[in-house]
Amino acid sequence: MWTVEGLAADLAAGRTSSRALAEQALARIADPTGEGARAFIKLYADAALADADHADRLRKRGVVRSAVDGLPVSVKDLFDVGGDVTRAGSRLLADAPPAYADAPAVARLRAAGAILVGRSNMVEFAFGAVGLNPHYGTPKNPWDRKTGRVPGGSSSGAAVAVADGMCVMGLGSDTRGSIRQPAALCGIAGFKPTARRVPRAGAFPLSYTLDSVGPLASSVACCAAYDAVLAGEADAALAPLPARGLRLLLPRSSALEDLDGEVARAFEAALSALARAGAIVEERRAAAFDRQGEYFSNGGYAAAEACQIHHRYADRFGEYDARVAKRVTLGKDIGARELVELGLLRQAFMQEIGALMAPFDAYLLPTAPCIAPTIAEADASDEAYFRCNARILRNTGLANFLDGCAATLPCHSPGAAPVGLMVGGVAMSDRHVLAAARAIEGVLQKSRA
Repeated sequence: MWTVEGLAADLAAGRTSSRALAEQALARIADPTGEGARAFIKLYADAALADADHADRLRKRGVVRSAVDGLPVSVKDLFDVGGDVTRAGSRLLADAPPAYADAPAVARLRAAGAILVGRSNMVEFAFGAVGLNPHYGTPKNPWDRKTGRVPGGSSSGAAVAVADGMCVMGLGSDTRGSIRQPAALCGIAGFKPTARRVPRAGAFPLSYTLDSVGPLASSVACCAAYDAVLAGEADAALAPLPARGLRLLLPRSSALEDLDGEVARAFEAALSALARAGAIVEERRAAAFDRQGEYFSNGGYAAAEACQIHHRYADRFGEYDARVAKRVTLGKDIGARELVELGLLRQAFMQEIGALMAPFDAYLLPTAPCIAPTIAEADASDEAYFRCNARILRNTGLANFLDGCAATLPCHSPGAAPVGLMVGGVAMSDRHVLAAARAIEGVLQKSRA
């Protein structure tokens, strides 16, 4: 897989060009043996090549706009791109008027010199973790493609595109894990920032309260480079944070229970490697992590807010993916009293976890308690679908309800089923959490060498 550091060095040394990278990305998308036709809903081939040529001309004149200048990226189909229709993975919006301007996140990527190669596929209206889309197809997980496994969602196309080398970074959104769990299931890295750090304007919403915008990429370092661009931070460098002496919380709760065997083994191996490297991993009871049934009862904030967002399309629910429509309509029975109580519950959760986290650099959890199920298994029935959906989302949603930040990075052995390690923290600790995740990534890479 491509990395920002490696490609930036190659561009600086003249070993490659932005034009060559864009051509490679487009060729991989077009490969009939790959997943490009399902990972992307629309390509910007001509514009991408023109932008790549422009980046090369600037570089020859000594102008490098950022650490990610000239590198190909994808954008999830729910982001506005000026002059293009934002469909959010749905046929319903195919005839909507084109966006007037780029979403701020897209505009920041362009200003940094990113080359937009296309719009990545997603679960319709971002409401699902399995990754299925009956309208535009479901991209198969790059791991065990022959069997046909789910990619995770809702940023399904973004994860597959990065894992298959169709782009360096996929811009995604995360409401209850939609960046982190597809990244984990596909064997790459992803970062969900504190929601308010990256502008959400120009992104079709799922939840006004929980949505966040962030990158999927091949490594934590790559995610950190793009996070700085997306957050509008001038300094993209992470502070050095050695693994030795790192203080990591292992929250004893249901989030550590009922793990697939592959996940349990990979997670334990990661903890052992960190201990050998001198990190301090301390287990403490985190009772607040056991109350997810309350945090997401009847769909929680996402269902209530999606119900309001989609009310204008109520007479067209028959055009939706039936499973998405079912989740949207869950919110109609959530009243004012329930929303107020949910807000109070969230405040209590944030205070409890904030106090628990005070002595620690980050907390650790398996990103998803399971490996990617097969598409046939997840799509066998509505009961099977919602069971898989809830299981995949189980751990990641905690960071969103906390209003925190969290990275996922691969922790499985080479060739094994992808397993993600989630490294999380409280609100606005983003760069520190990324620095901790990068240190952990270095330890795990050495342990697998």
